[in-house]
Amino acid sequence: MKNLSLKQIVLPLLTLAIICFLWFGPIQINYVVNIIISILIILANYIEYNGKPFSALGFQREKFTLKNILVLAPLVAMGLFIFYVFILVPGITTLTGAPIDYSSFDPLKGNLSACLTALVVVWASAGFGEEIIFRGYFMRQFVKFFGESKVSIVLNIIVLACFFGFMHSYQGITGQLVTGVVGAILALIFYLRKYDLWFVIAVHGFFDTIAIICVYFGLT
Repeated sequence: MKNLSLKQIVLPLLTLAIICFLWFGPIQINYVVNIIISILIILANYIEYNGKPFSALGFQREKFTLKNILVLAPLVAMGLFIFYVFILVPGITTLTGAPIDYSSFDPLKGNLSACLTALVVVWASAGFGEEIIFRGYFMRQFVKFFGESKVSIVLNIIVLACFFGFMHSYQGITGQLVTGVVGAILALIFYLRKYDLWFVIAVHGFFDTIAIICVYFGLT
């Protein structure tokens, strides 16, 4: 562990405790919880990093370009989705013998207004929310505490991928494993892109957009 100040140790632990309470506590606020947690994280980073919360999460202004966000990210998302549909899901389903439970998405089939609403929700809660939480905060804090050695990065990706998969338990065991692998891939992209949070937000958002389009047309 690096030489860290008391603030750098206590504040993330307190933030993590509040996040766990919001996720697992008695009050369930569903889709907006990740948005609330993202705001909490930004406030915590504002205090920890002396008024510079966004750069600490990986919001790099120089990498926010049309090419990265509107060309490369959609292409990566499409490639990831093809891998998800034709390799990842069939492979893990074969291992577990249990298909992913997509029943929670049934109301979106053929329902344009519901799909448009879902797009807004997934971009805010999953695209921005989950990436700020898991990649921008958890992954960056892990690096802060344990460094960037190869072993540390591998553990970082594996541990957070398991947690990411667990948070999607409503999709069943296969869904958790699949989502964990997708989370690991997003984390690897985040690392290889030198912690470019804009890029993984865009990849995640476009991936979910493609998924919702498929649900709308009944392709799931």
